[in-house]
Amino acid sequence: MDFGTALKDWRTRRRISQLDLAVRAGTTQRHISFMESGRSVPGRGMVLRVAESLELPLRERNGLLHAAGYAPTYPETRLDDPAIRPVLDGLRRLLDGHRPYPAIVVDRYGTLVAKNDGFALLTEDVAPELLEEPVDTLRLALHPRGMAPRVRNLDDWARHILERLRNDLARLPDDRLARQLAELEGYLPPQQPPKADHLGFAVPVRLSTSAGELRLITAITTFATAADVTVSELKLETFLPADAETAERLHTTQAVV
Repeated sequence: MDFGTALKDWRTRRRISQLDLAVRAGTTQRHISFMESGRSVPGRGMVLRVAESLELPLRERNGLLHAAGYAPTYPETRLDDPAIRPVLDGLRRLLDGHRPYPAIVVDRYGTLVAKNDGFALLTEDVAPELLEEPVDTLRLALHPRGMAPRVRNLDDWARHILERLRNDLARLPDDRLARQLAELEGYLPPQQPPKADHLGFAVPVRLSTSAGELRLITAITTFATAADVTVSELKLETFLPADAETAERLHTTQAVV
């Protein structure tokens, strides 16, 4: 895809007018129009300015630079590269700090990067093949041989996961993510419209475990100032107790361990 087409596609997807983008990027609507039509060739700085104004993730900013004929600005470091070790070490300390509450680090596609020992409580009775590396935590959550049989409010929990994926796809087209969504939808019967009192993302997952039923809410943390593609796509997902009983059960289980 050429730069002009890519720019227009992102602007349309973000529902931003040429004038609004021009104001954000410190240029003119005429210049935006000329870039989209191919009548103007943007400099590297302008490409980065419009990418930032469109709030594109680092991977997509590199893609826009490539479409304009420039080399990527943001590196993409492998997770096993020593240069990224300090970040991973810091994340593991965060994971340990969340004990006894389960917590994981995943990449852009929900692949498990790191976990604390509280995660084992979530994966009780899960089929062994679903825990073989690389672990797809999205598949793990909804697969019939994964966590799904122990989720007491599977309809609400599945809706929460699927809606999040659909929103991600609406913002960032991605063939792999689209295939993941199709796979997850295939594990579930057709979903009924949510009830009038449905709370959306605020609904805690109710999970049966050896420690009793846990009611957990999730919180996701990302690196807002990362300058590396890999780091920017990492997510720390923590499972926090939604009530006092769950907190007590998690603390008691940790004490036993």
